[in-house]
Amino acid sequence: MAQKNNFQFSIREYRPSDEHVVMSLFRNGIQEHVYPAFFKALSHPDHVGIALSISVAGYVLGGSSYFQALLFGSAWAGLLYYCCHEIYEGYMTRRLSADMADIPANYLENPDNGFWVAEADVNGESKVVGMVAVTGKSGGEEDERFDDRNGGAMGGGGAEFAQDAGDGSYGEMSHMVVAFSWRRKSLGLQLTRKALDFCKERGYARLVLDVSSPQTTAISLYQKCGFVQTASHNNTHANRLFSKLARINVMRMEKFI
Repeated sequence: MAQKNNFQFSIREYRPSDEHVVMSLFRNGIQEHVYPAFFKALSHPDHVGIALSISVAGYVLGGSSYFQALLFGSAWAGLLYYCCHEIYEGYMTRRLSADMADIPANYLENPDNGFWVAEADVNGESKVVGMVAVTGKSGGEEDERFDDRNGGAMGGGGAEFAQDAGDGSYGEMSHMVVAFSWRRKSLGLQLTRKALDFCKERGYARLVLDVSSPQTTAISLYQKCGFVQTASHNNTHANRLFSKLARINVMRMEKFI
């Protein structure tokens, strides 16, 4: 049991009764990435130049109309937002219809997998405020993942990690979410440690995860835990034009145990 600012929380295995709050956490955790991704894309130098050009075109075509310039610029911003939204919405939909559709069957009934929640005790009332999952993988599965990625690139140290994983099993962490009001209380750190401890118990040599480039806070947390980036790709499984406009990269990070 950990204590922080007079609040207590514990990390335990998922229970079927947690389904409603876990699904809500998952949806909120994915959807909250849309705005950071949008603002990051909007501020990219190339997109700033395009926005200015489009606004000028609107100004000219509208007969020196500032309203038309604003309208054209807003349309460009709206397109970028739509691309970012579709990428994260698509990811959420795929996971809800896959492993998240039946957590007990996909995680609890498989000894190589695990799903945990962080439960807070506030004034005697328990509340689920975070979660994390680990899926056991074989080395061959990772090779297939990289073969199937468009624009994949190995990062610094990637060759070393890939060689180690050639014929060995490993853990893949996913669904790391902490409720907004419970952040900056070391919950993310402890959930990550829970995943690492599970991998150690299962005999996995390393833990890997995928994180999108706009998730700067999560990336910093993983780096603090000793994870390093070993690869990146821009295959978000959304329309390729959406991925290109949103400028979202998916980073693979790994840590030897």
